[in-house]
This record gives sequence, C-alpha cells and structure tokens, in this order.
Amino acid sequence: MPMSWFLLSLALGRSPVVVSLERLVEPQDTARCSVGLSCHLWDGDVLCLPGSLESAPGPVLVPTSLQTELVLRCPQETDCALCVRVVVHLAVHGGWEEPEEGERSDSELQEARNASLLAQVVLSFQAYPTTRCALLEVQVPAVLVQPGQSVGSAVFDCFEAGLGAQVRIWSYTQPRYQKELNLTQQLPDCRGLEVRDSIQSCWALPWLNVSADGDNVRLVLDVSEEQDFGLLLYWDQVQGPLKSWKYKNLTGPQTITLNHTDLFPCLCIQVWPLEPDSVRTSFCPFREDPRAHRNLWHTARLKVPSSGIWQLDAPCSLLAKVALCWQVPDQGPCQPLVPPMRQENVTVNMPHEFQSVRGHPNLCVQVSSWEKVQFQECLWADSLGPFNNDMLLVEMRTDLNDTSVCALESSGCIALPSNTSTRAAHLGEQLLQDFRTHQCVQLWKDDNLGALWACPMDKYIHKRWVLVWLVCLLLVAALFFFLLLKKGRVKAAPRARTALLLHSADGAGYEHLVGALASALSQLPLRVAVDLWSRRELSAHGALAWFHGQRRRTLQEDGVVVLLFSPAAVAQCQQWLQHQTVEPGPHDALASWLSCVLPDFLQGRAAGRYVGVYFDGLLHPDAVPAAFRAAPLFSLPSQLPAFLDVLQGGCGPLPGRPADRAGRVAQALQSALDSCTLQSGTPGCGEAWNPGPHPAPK
Repeated sequence: MPMSWFLLSLALGRSPVVVSLERLVEPQDTARCSVGLSCHLWDGDVLCLPGSLESAPGPVLVPTSLQTELVLRCPQETDCALCVRVVVHLAVHGGWEEPEEGERSDSELQEARNASLLAQVVLSFQAYPTTRCALLEVQVPAVLVQPGQSVGSAVFDCFEAGLGAQVRIWSYTQPRYQKELNLTQQLPDCRGLEVRDSIQSCWALPWLNVSADGDNVRLVLDVSEEQDFGLLLYWDQVQGPLKSWKYKNLTGPQTITLNHTDLFPCLCIQVWPLEPDSVRTSFCPFREDPRAHRNLWHTARLKVPSSGIWQLDAPCSLLAKVALCWQVPDQGPCQPLVPPMRQENVTVNMPHEFQSVRGHPNLCVQVSSWEKVQFQECLWADSLGPFNNDMLLVEMRTDLNDTSVCALESSGCIALPSNTSTRAAHLGEQLLQDFRTHQCVQLWKDDNLGALWACPMDKYIHKRWVLVWLVCLLLVAALFFFLLLKKGRVKAAPRARTALLLHSADGAGYEHLVGALASALSQLPLRVAVDLWSRRELSAHGALAWFHGQRRRTLQEDGVVVLLFSPAAVAQCQQWLQHQTVEPGPHDALASWLSCVLPDFLQGRAAGRYVGVYFDGLLHPDAVPAAFRAAPLFSLPSQLPAFLDVLQGGCGPLPGRPADRAGRVAQALQSALDSCTLQSGTPGCGEAWNPGPHPAPK
C-alpha cells in the first residue's frame, strides 16, 4: 500500500482522534458574566428584530468579538445533544458629551456619570432550517465606564444544533450603535467528537475506511449486519450546491471499489443510516491525492463560446491563473502579456471577459498552474479570421511623465530602437514612427501600467520584396524558356507525394517539435498536411471532419499517413483499445484522428498506407500498442534514411543525394527536439505526462 493511502486509512479509520466535550446537565438556557458585570437572561426566545443603527449620545456598550465552544447538554446520561456556547466580549464606546448651555446642571451630569451602564446584548443563532435569538441584560458599574475600555464578557449556554451542521451566529447591542459581529462555523460530526455513546443518533452510524486496491480505491463501510444505510458520492463545489454523482441504498457491511480515473479532489462521500432524522457524515478523502489532481486537469476544458468570452469547465475548483498572450503566425509559443497586464485567478464554470480589450485575431487566453501552461485558446478565432502579420508594441509606463516602447517577439520584448538582429530591430525606426503617428491600433490601455498596440507589417514586406519577386519571376521564366529551346520538349516533373501527419495535443513544446518535422519534410519536396497549419479550417469544420477528409484525400492520391506516437498518446490509445470505442471530445486531436484510422488497423488495411513514428528519447518502441504494429515503425531522427525511403514510395527519386536529404531533416529535427526537451523537462516534451489511462468516453 502506498504511504499516502496508508496514512489516509489511519486518518479515516475506526478510531480517529476525538475531542472530549464538557457536559451540561441543566436543561434550561443560562447566562453568566465575567467579574464586575451582572447579567440577566430573558426567559424564552425573543424576536430577532435588529432595528436600525443609531448615533450614541454618550458611552454605550458594544460587542468587540465572538467566541464559540462546543458542549453537550445531557438531561440523561445517554441522551445528549450537541450545543454551542457563545462568549461575547464587550467594551465601552464613546464618552460623555459636554452639555450645551441650558441643558442639565453639573450635579445632574455628575449623577449620570456615577450611574452604571445598562445594555441589552442580542445573540442570534441560525442553523438551517431554524433560527433562535436570546437577549441578555448586562449592567456595567460606573467605575468601568471608560471610553475604549474592555469591560469583560458575557457567556450564554447554549444553542442546540445538529451534528455536522453549518451554523451562523451574530451579536449586537440594543439600541444598535454599530453593525453586528458575526461568524460562520461548520460543526463536526460523530467521528470528530467523543459522543458515540452519548448521542443516540450516532449509535448506528456507518464508519468508513479508504484503502488501495492496485490502481483502484476501496471504500470499506463498517456497518453492522443487515443494517440499511444510504451512500452518496458527490462533488463538493465552491460555487452552488453540491453535485450528486452516485446514490445507493445498501445493506451492511459493504466494500465499494472506485476506478482511480473517477477520483477528484472534491469527490466526497456521505453515509447515514436509513432512519428518520439520522445524522449524515461526510468525508472528502482525496483532496491531496496526486492522481485526483491529474484527473481534474485532464477533465477540465477551456471553451471560447463567443468573441472575447472564455470559460474553464471543471468538476472542482482549480488553483490557476489566466492571462492574455500574443500568438504570431509562425506557430511559435504564444507570448504572455504579463506585464503590463495582470494575471487573474480562475473561477471555473463561469463565463469571463477581458475588460477594455479590443478584439484581435492574435490575442489568445492562457490558463496556467504552477507556472505551466495548461490550456490555450484564441478569443477571436471565429470572428476575426486567421492570425495577422502584425507586430505587438508594449508601451510601459516608467514614471509619471515617461514611457518606454518594446516590440514583442519570440526572444522577448525588444526595446525600440535596438541594435539586435531581430525583425523588430531592423524596422525599429519605422515602427516607432507608426506608433507616434497613430498608425497602430490600440488594443488595451491602463493609465497606471501602459498600453498594447498592434502595428501592421504587410506594407514593409511588400515594399522590400515586390521588386525582388518580380526579378526572380523574370529570371525563372527566362531560364525555363531557355531549357525548352535546348531540350525541345517538356518533361513533366513527378507530382509530390502527400504525407499526412497525425499527432496528439501534448502541449506547445510537442506541437513545436511536430511543426519542425512538417517544415523539414515539406522541403524535400513532399506535400505535407498537418492540423497545425490548418487551424482556421479545423475551427470552421471541426476536428473530426477535417481529419476524415484529409485521410481520404491522402489515400486516394497514393499518399501516406504518418502516426506520431508520444507517451500521452500511447496511454490514451491503450485505454481506448481496451474499451473498443472512440468518441472525440472537445480539443482532443487524438480522439478525432484515431476514430478515422483505427478501423484500417483493426481490419488489416494498414499495410502500405500508414507509417508509425516516435522521437528518440521520448518513447520506447515496445510501448506502441500491438494493434499499430501492422505499419512500419521508425524512431526519428536516428532512422531517418529508412523513413524517407518509405515516404518516397513509388513517386520517383527525390532531388539531391539521400545522405544530404537525411542530414538536412535530421539537423532541423534534432534542434527542435533538444529545444523542446530543455524547455519542458517532462517525459512527453509538452504537457506533464500522465501515465494513467484516459477515461473511456461514456
């Protein structure tokens, strides 16, 4: 048994640490005060009428703090009830005002100052569905009536409450000279108190142990023979009521097994005997379990339902931060805009909007936890089209009267002007001129922090390259015409073969590695298709339709489908193969393409049409599921020559020597692989690899 489960079993075992409570034999409520004060408790309950706040003409008595203590009220030895003792600390507020001319004489004023101070202290108690109020008259002798002086405390015994109930207590004095003090408290149940032999409703209470059963979890309910009890599994959510998952009526004793993929930090268990007015006991044993937290992140989904609106859906609350980032068209990492924009805490299952942000297709939202990006979606992808070739300028306020401007690139924010060799540095003066002449579009502004500006770059690219392209076209046309005259005939060049790359959505680092492979293969030449280059089309038609259409087109043109296996992809494939069902979920690339290609492997149609690939150091070949071994499997970049020969197929030799082709591809791929491994430091070279299987879709 792992150590964490062993400790958890001890904590929730049959003999937990308990608290012994004081016993009160008086059946009636009582009140007492500290030395120097006198108290009187009004008989019976009083109406809870707070009244309105009033100004104090002289010294008044006000509550300064509230304390509670749990006790047992026991009219009989084995028939006790849980009770809440309330302690109110009191102080004098304000002093005697000097009389105006014509008011009380000096003797009358002195007599008033020598009189004791009398006040009514109201205690209100609410424990759904009942509310009670008690009224105490407290008298303070004149010698203690000093402005700002603490005079002592009043103690009330006591408000009865149910085990495990949530209670709210508040106190104020009448007339009301200030807002009431209040506190909310969750009372313990039978397990946390020494009450099992004193409170009859605890006698038949089920007890729960949690232990490990391989990869799964066992709930052992210690219930007497033939006793009927209820069991409820639910998610304890911060916002809104609890969300029920499973409910059963059982007969004891029972052992229930939970799949480890069902564990979440907020998964709680409630048990109670099937008797009238029975006590319910709740346990939330998985709050610190690492697998429960991995399942929570794997289940969470970031959605962008409309322009500028985002929402993170998850069964439990998450400790995460959200921030805007800037995505450039070259598919590099999205650059966070912090600073100048602040990160915000994430509240799950609620729509959010970045206020005062102007829409731009390159603005995306990132959700991060523990300095790692978990989710990313672009806010205006559907309404504003694909990424623009704009440069983002960050205006930072350095003091009250001055600002600095930098251009955001993959290497960081480059100050303008700059002597570096980046694109922004080469165009630094022109960009600053556009910024000063208001030719850039302001996306966001904060008077204390700065502003964000999007500056179009197309005009610079057109100015520099239109003449170059024209000259190149003329030279190519002249050379082509010369070859036609020399050879006397045109020899048709072989059509480039299509290679469709399919991969899992393992995070930005792994996507960068896939993009490097696709870019290198497209230079051979090969017609390469990959979802990273077709996000606009995926967004318009859906991932499943896009993958299905690309696969059909590739196979019809005698192309080859390349399956890229990562540790996370292998783990999910194993789970899906065991359940023999595949249904794509939102943002789940692997589920989408697996539903298209899996039938070919299961029905023996994979030979000659598919190729498997994994990257050196990220996966062992034996980890690839046996169902996918019908296709050739290569490790890159170590087996590049054989891989390129298979891609060539029957389409004729590729230009250049084989060694040169393999060397160029290997150099580009190795550089991306090293960069990915260094930056992520994870087994999957992207998001943290969860070796546990993916939950099968329902």
